Amino acid sequence: MSIKIYYDKIKFRIHRSGEIKKFLEKVITEEKRIPGDLKFIFTNDGGLQDINEEFLKHMYYTDIISFDYSDRNVINGELYISAEALRRNAIIYKAGIREELLRVMIHGVLHLCGYDDNNRRNRDLMFSLQEKRLKEFQNLCE
Repeated sequence: MSIKIYYDKIKFRIHRSGEIKKFLEKVITEEKRIPGDLKFIFTNDGGLQDINEEFLKHMYYTDIISFDYSDRNVINGELYISAEALRRNAIIYKAGIREELLRVMIHGVLHLCGYDDNNRRNRDLMFSLQEKRLKEFQNLCE
């Protein structure tokens, strides 16, 4: 089991990533799944847009794209995140960069655990769980 973080031609870096990785493992375990190999790749809007168009045939911007390689209950995947979108969202939602970073990482992990946001009901459930997990992390760090 490993969670690795990569940066694709950007200056953005995560500080104290060890505690985030440990928390994401906890999220997966509490979802009754087994943490496998996860790769978080931070890129820019253009890089994420290229992936979105090429692999998903979507012609719009997003902040995260998850590729699920899970095997039964073992969670494996690649999660591509736009550092530029993180910064914009932090401003829009009046959140810190670290808070928005964790929110998006949790969101991606929840997708790999089987949650979807393809309709209003699922989106509300996923958002509620994501925010609950974010608060848990914030409480751990106080």
